Amino acid sequence: MTLVKASHLLVSSEEEAKKLREEILGGRSFADVAAEVSMCPSGANGGDLGYFGKGQMVKEFEDAAFSMNVGDVSEPIQTQFGWHLIYLTDKQD
Repeated sequence: MTLVKASHLLVSSEEEAKKLREEILGGRSFADVAAEVSMCPSGANGGDLGYFGKGQMVKEFEDAAFSMNVGDVSEPIQTQFGWHLIYLTDKQD
């Protein structure tokens, strides 16, 4: 079974997620940004979600995480919780 390890941040708008993605791609630490702005409790840990397999996250989030390459920062992804950015840190088959 494939597992991925990801960090994420959660904000209320697509515009904010896009702006933060640009800051991260420009060199800001994903963990620092997540700790600063994420509405998810995982923000306290820099957004780290640890390893997870299929069926453990909401579909939109899971589909994006499993299609990414290690080191990628996703485009904004909408779920019922808000807008996420995902940073894929590891993938194990």
